[in-house]
Amino acid sequence: MKQQNKKTVWTSSVTKFNRWGNAFVTPFTLVFLIFSVYPVLRTFFLSFTNLRVMGDYKMVGFANYIRVLKDKFFWKALLNTVRIWGVNIVLQLGMAFLLMMIFSDVKYKVKGLGLFRMIYYLPNLIAATSVAFLFQTLLDWRFGTFNIGINAVAKLLGLHYNPVNWLGSPAIAPITIAVIQSWMWFGNSFLMLMAGVQGIPGEYFEAAALDGANRYQIFTKITLPMIRPILMYVAITSLIGGLQMFDMPFLLESASGSAYQTTQTVMMYLYKFGFTAGSIQTGYASAVAYVLFLLILIVSIIQLRIFRRKEN
Repeated sequence: MKQQNKKTVWTSSVTKFNRWGNAFVTPFTLVFLIFSVYPVLRTFFLSFTNLRVMGDYKMVGFANYIRVLKDKFFWKALLNTVRIWGVNIVLQLGMAFLLMMIFSDVKYKVKGLGLFRMIYYLPNLIAATSVAFLFQTLLDWRFGTFNIGINAVAKLLGLHYNPVNWLGSPAIAPITIAVIQSWMWFGNSFLMLMAGVQGIPGEYFEAAALDGANRYQIFTKITLPMIRPILMYVAITSLIGGLQMFDMPFLLESASGSAYQTTQTVMMYLYKFGFTAGSIQTGYASAVAYVLFLLILIVSIIQLRIFRRKEN
């Protein structure tokens, strides 16, 4: 009887504890369901309708999805996105990788890592609107600091310099946006890669050094394999963020500009039909959102399998 009473008291205490836990979790759960789950499900439902702004609508089945797949402007926007992301990811991961190699090198032993982390991560903390305004000023083809500075150096060298329209040229604007995106995000990639390196036990490096391994061997045989999960995470999250690129191209380019056709991303195309007055087609915009989601999902799965195959 005493054991049963103790068990009953213990069960009652656990039940009360769980109730309090559920009470604390309930506000977050409600917010998550209302602002995260419901919009996703609602968007999926609307993608099968002909809804434009508000009011009546009817179900149209897969008509919106078929329209997306046949829409050459959607695929053009996707190609623009991939081009900008491709340059961005090469520069972003390239700079992050180079810095990681320097700061993790057993020979250099660079000091002040905390200060450098702060400096490199700082662009990621600046609001996108502020960054866009800054580079619009710096890259103005007539009065921008970049063109004025390059022109001054060219005059000193006795050369002639034609001002470059960094944000207005259809060929140069996508590269310019990609470079700006790389500058904003390479610090974030660097921090994650360095976190992976610092998680490697120091005994591995010491044993390799005692065995006579050089820096290249230490990096390729110890550092690189050990940070492969971090590399996979950085690659997949960079892909997801890149295909959802919106703020910087949207803020730097005007819809009436000559470079808009080469800098319009998928998210800008979605925004046009989802929120731009005069062209709102909510049902079609919802379908664009889910087609983009499926593309990101497929490419992410491919990346995941590639990394896992390399591990095996």
